[in-house]
Amino acid sequence: MAVRPVLKMGSPSLLQRSELVADFDTPELHALIDDLFDTMRATNGVGIAAPQIGVNLQVVIFGFDASPRYPDAAPVPQTVLINPEITLLGDDEELGWEGCLSVPGLRGEVPRHVRIRYRGFDQYGETIAREVSGFHARVVQHECDHLWGVLYPQRIRDMTRFGFTEVLFPGLNDLRDE
Repeated sequence: MAVRPVLKMGSPSLLQRSELVADFDTPELHALIDDLFDTMRATNGVGIAAPQIGVNLQVVIFGFDASPRYPDAAPVPQTVLINPEITLLGDDEELGWEGCLSVPGLRGEVPRHVRIRYRGFDQYGETIAREVSGFHARVVQHECDHLWGVLYPQRIRDMTRFGFTEVLFPGLNDLRDE
C-alpha cells in the first residue's frame, strides 16, 4: 500500500475526537490498515493511530517483537484495534519515557496506568478483549489518546522531564519517533 505523511503537533485535526468506525471488513478499511502498518514500519514506530495520517476514525495499530528505540520493552503482539474502550485496573501509575511520530525528536516522561483492560474490534468486526500491563498497557493508552485528541506532552506532569531525544538519550539510535 503506502507510507503516508504523519501530521505533526500543531495540526488542529490531532486535537479532535475521532469518529467511530461503522463498517468493518471493507476495502477502504483494509487499505487504511495497510497504510498504517506501512507507515509504522517505515518510521520504526511501535504503534500509530489513524488521526496521525489525517484519517478521523477510531483505528489504531501497534505491536513489535523488538524495538531499537525501546530496547528494554517486552514484545507486544501485532494488533489492529478499532473503536476501543479502556478500563483502568487499579490506581497504580508508573512513569515512562514516550516519543511520538507526531512530536518528532522529543521524548517526555509520562504517567500511565500500569494495568488496563481494553476492548474493541479487529478489521473484520471480531471482538478483541485483553487485560495487559507494563509497556503493552502504555502503548495502548498512548495510541488511544490520539483517538480522543490528546498528545502525550499534554500528560506530562514535570516539564523538566521533556526534551530532545538526542540530548536525553545520546546513545539511543533514534531514527524517528513513534
